[in-house]
Amino acid sequence: MSDYAERNQRQWDTWAPDYVDSARKSWASEPTWGIWSIPETDVDVLGGIERFAGRDVIELGCGAGYVSAWLARAGATVTGIDLSEQQLATARAFQAEHGLDQITFLHGSAEAVPLPDASFDLAISEYGACLWCDPHAWLPEAARLLRVGGELIFLTNGILGVLCMDEPGYHTTAGLHRPLFGLHRLEWPDDATDDSVEFHLPHGEWIRVLGEHGFQVERLLELQAPEDAASRYDYADPEWARKWPSEEVWVARKVRPPE
Repeated sequence: MSDYAERNQRQWDTWAPDYVDSARKSWASEPTWGIWSIPETDVDVLGGIERFAGRDVIELGCGAGYVSAWLARAGATVTGIDLSEQQLATARAFQAEHGLDQITFLHGSAEAVPLPDASFDLAISEYGACLWCDPHAWLPEAARLLRVGGELIFLTNGILGVLCMDEPGYHTTAGLHRPLFGLHRLEWPDDATDDSVEFHLPHGEWIRVLGEHGFQVERLLELQAPEDAASRYDYADPEWARKWPSEEVWVARKVRPPE
């Protein structure tokens, strides 16, 4: 594995116990998105979850697997893949509890999925591969796995929120704290408890890289925190996130084989 994959694997194996309670709630709930738990009925990320009945879906960086659960309940056949064995242990425990046998959980990297080309109709990632894997590695893998006409949906930090996060402290502010140009790999050296590596691209770079791998962008949803928003994450400021997008959702379609 790459250095960042090893670091992210270790970090998420450490963090996994802290996410069991939130995973339990998410497995039992209707779909909600992101750090503000915005209901699917308010943002329509999936464009109607029922349309995935009978479809093949892969969740890239599935973590505790609740997105996989939502799609399986809608009738999809789902595969989830994640590097963290501890996160997958949580996912499999809740899978057994909820009896969702149509989900297959794999231990592995979303940058190198051990499955054939053109196996899926939807690839989805909520703060999974889209945040913790290099876009220049996981996007071509997503393109390989999708059939022509298949969809890619991913939710990650809003680019403005990333630019406005201060150091040290890591809170969103009204000022810019890092350049947009050249943004790619991001680490948090002032936080001794966080050895993870994130990846962020400017919007123009996302569009360019998606296009290189045969995708056409259909929607970019910039999410606004609801009036009563609350989050478990210290960096998140609901007042800030009601004014500016702290999260964004990309919806793209594979319209041709990659270049």
